Amino acid sequence: MSRVSGRVSGLLLGASMVVAAGALHARAQAPAATSTPAPTKSVYGKLLSVDKTLNNVLMTEDGGAQLAWHFEAPVIAEAARHKPGAPLIVIYRQTSPKEKRVTAIAFPGTAKSPIYVNMTGDRVVLRSAAGVDGACDKTTGSVSESVIPAGGLAEVLEACWCCAPAGEACTPGTRSGLGRAYLAQCFK
Repeated sequence: MSRVSGRVSGLLLGASMVVAAGALHARAQAPAATSTPAPTKSVYGKLLSVDKTLNNVLMTEDGGAQLAWHFEAPVIAEAARHKPGAPLIVIYRQTSPKEKRVTAIAFPGTAKSPIYVNMTGDRVVLRSAAGVDGACDKTTGSVSESVIPAGGLAEVLEACWCCAPAGEACTPGTRSGLGRAYLAQCFK
């Protein structure tokens, strides 16, 4: 085999590996979102510790179970500022029986109003509205909307909130509270 045909064969083999790797990567991505979003849930408890090596926040939920939640490094850095025993809320969506996707981690009582810090890495929209009878499963009145740049923050004055990628919409359905919440991922 000549050097030229060997190089061409090598280039073709390399190109086919890149194409194959791209196909494998596409299969590993999350499935497309459905039109009905998964319900939002929250776990209340206390901070046990922050493991910066594994990017985990460890907590004891109010029922006594110990849970670990994985976050990106910027969220971990913010969580590490809080002392063990601090009140903690993790807001998530149960997307499948075995998968939970975290929207935010919140530290109640750390601010005089509900403050949301965008740690997603992209611009997001934060929407809020008044709840009905102290709950957020139904909202009333107008919806307030703020676009938050990556690393930016916004204050919510209404009882219920949600966040979505910039340019998308969501329905406020999570109760807000006094303190600081770090948005890890927003859903439409």
